[in-house]
Amino acid sequence: MTYHIRQFALSLVLLLLALGAFAPPSQAASRDRIEAFLTTTGFDVALESIVHASASAPEMLGIDPDGFGSDWARLTEEVFDTEQMHETAVSILEQTLSDEALTHAVSFYASDLGQRLVVVENAAHSDEDDDTKQRTGQEIVSGLIRDGSTRVESLKRMNRAVDASGTSLRALQEIQVRFLLAASASGIIDLQLSGDELREMMRRNEGDMRRSLQLSALAGAAYTYQDFSDADVDAYVEALEQPLMQEVYELLNAIQYEIMAMRFEVLAARMAELRPAQDI
Repeated sequence: MTYHIRQFALSLVLLLLALGAFAPPSQAASRDRIEAFLTTTGFDVALESIVHASASAPEMLGIDPDGFGSDWARLTEEVFDTEQMHETAVSILEQTLSDEALTHAVSFYASDLGQRLVVVENAAHSDEDDDTKQRTGQEIVSGLIRDGSTRVESLKRMNRAVDASGTSLRALQEIQVRFLLAASASGIIDLQLSGDELREMMRRNEGDMRRSLQLSALAGAAYTYQDFSDADVDAYVEALEQPLMQEVYELLNAIQYEIMAMRFEVLAARMAELRPAQDI
């Protein structure tokens, strides 16, 4: 599935989507079906890739992670525990994901096109070399524009479809606010601004940041789906724009951003345990 966590995390962050209307227990999907759903759609791999976002944490605070030596790697591995994040996602989905929406999403991602998409999306989530992906993706986009291809507009539609409510930027800004406030409470930084003041400061730069994220997402999509035909890309866009798929993505985005926010808050608190590495 198309998630652009790392590009977003390296930029800024805002409030997560409200989890929407909960599905009544009688209509909620079973745990076994949810586990199968996560594997079939590739959302389990997207969740695991949240750990890569931790690389941006010291930069947000103006701290060099190399100064902590091996302790930093140990800490992030503990805080961004993939089994714990997976369990959190499953627990929320048990209460919120309807059988109808689950069946609709799985039926698409279990198809030949869907499984080919999951393979490349999982590979993109697992690849930590964002610079290369962005650079190559930008070159692909430039070439498509130069050739007058309609594919660029299809990729833009794709990115709009996976964030139909347009709340990704606000969710990501809120993650950063929560992280900074937690870091301040832990004594890691001396923050002179309140949460509301931080949010207002971010809103003043929102236009430029939104354009930056859109360009980043476009390059990422161009890179990820470069080996797919225009017909395949258009078929994917149409699938993503279906109401039930929109419901699924709104929920998955909300879960992903909330897990990310919670883990960053824990990271900020745990950073107080670290001590700068000493040369031997």
